[in-house]
Amino acid sequence: MKTILFAFVSCLFFNALQSQSLLGAWENVSTNEEGLAIKNVVIFSEGFQVATWYDANTGAFISTNGGSWELDSTMLIETVEFDTKNPDRVGTQVSFEIMLTQDLLKVKDGEQTWKRLDNGTPGALAGAWLMSGRKTDGTLRQRDTNRPRKTMKILSGSRFQWIAYNTETKQFMGTGGGTYTTVDGKYTENIKFFSRDNTRVGASLEFDFDLKNGDWHHSGFSSKGAPLYEIWSLRKQ
Repeated sequence: MKTILFAFVSCLFFNALQSQSLLGAWENVSTNEEGLAIKNVVIFSEGFQVATWYDANTGAFISTNGGSWELDSTMLIETVEFDTKNPDRVGTQVSFEIMLTQDLLKVKDGEQTWKRLDNGTPGALAGAWLMSGRKTDGTLRQRDTNRPRKTMKILSGSRFQWIAYNTETKQFMGTGGGTYTTVDGKYTENIKFFSRDNTRVGASLEFDFDLKNGDWHHSGFSSKGAPLYEIWSLRKQ
C-alpha cells in the first residue's frame, strides 16, 4: 500500500512539474556573511539561461554564469558556457533535481527558493539573442553567430541581461542587466547591475526597436552618447 501511495504522489508531482514552465525570470534574495542583501536573478528562455548575483542595495555586480539548459523529468541539466567565479566549469554539464510550482522554484535538498518575477510576458522580445550585425556610418557589418566569441542577450517578459564571453578561451568580457519594457516601438532598459561600471546602475536608456524577418533591429544612443545600430538574431544552438 505504501509503495502504491508513493507512486501516486510521485506521479502527481511529476504531472504538476510538467504543467509548469521554467520560462521567465526568477529571484532569490539572501543575506551574506557581511549582512548584505544579495539578489540572485535567473532568466530562462527557450534553451538558454543566465543566473546573476549582485548587491540588492547598490547594484554592485558579484558573479554570473549560464549557458544552455534542458529539463529531463525533474532534472535540470545545464551546459555551462560562462562562469565568472569558476571558468573551468565552461564546457561541462551540471545537473540539479528541482521542485517547481507556478510561482516557486527550488533545488531539491537545497535551502534557497526563487520566486517567479514573470512568465515570459509582457515584453515583446523574450528569448535568447546573439548580436549578428552592426551598422556604422551606413555600412552594415555582419557577425558569425557560430563563433566562440559571443555577445548574447537573454530576455524574459520583464528582465534582460547581456553577456560577452568566449566559449573557447573561457574568457568573460562583461555583462549588464535589469528590467525592460517594449512600448510603441520603444525599447527601454533600466540598469540594475553593470560589471564594468557601477555608476551606470539606476540609468535608463531608450532605443527604437523593430522586428524584421525575425531579427531585432535596435537603434539609438549608447550610455556614453554614441549612436548605435545593432542587429540581434534569435539563438538556435
